[in-house]
Amino acid sequence: MPGFAAVPVALALCAGLLTGPSPAGARTDCRAGPSGCYGLYTYGYSLGLHPFTGAHAVREQLTDHFWLFPVSGACPSRIRAGARCELLGGNPVEVEYIGDDFFQINTLPGHQLGRGMHIRFAFSRTLGFHTLTVRAWQDRPTDCTDEAFCTTANSAFAWVTWRVLAQTLRFSAYAA
Repeated sequence: MPGFAAVPVALALCAGLLTGPSPAGARTDCRAGPSGCYGLYTYGYSLGLHPFTGAHAVREQLTDHFWLFPVSGACPSRIRAGARCELLGGNPVEVEYIGDDFFQINTLPGHQLGRGMHIRFAFSRTLGFHTLTVRAWQDRPTDCTDEAFCTTANSAFAWVTWRVLAQTLRFSAYAA
């Protein structure tokens, strides 16, 4: 897969971009957002200039043509909330929400990072320039959460994977 040579560079870049665990609280539901949960990363990617396309259309392009996403099996072409499938590497996820300009997935048991990690893909447009913001957080700490190398390596892999997605969307957004 292209981009794996960039992992050492991504590791160096990610080292300064990671967010640590949020303060411990009595929060029991992290599905709605990272506040009070264990924040992992937030990355932003430019999707280029698309002056006649709204953020909703770019989100819809991806969720209606989910084969553009880095999936490995049994994902429907058009995803809906509740859909389950596997990301690259056989990592099972469920689509939690699809909003006007975002969608969110949740990792399931059997995912290499464990269950309960939420990843939100949000699309925005300013003066015709589109941006993809990817934010990840967890319900609870895992064995990896407190290990700097593990967290950095997983975040770096995510950075590279979502960058490949952003590059794909940079071109497919013209069709939206």
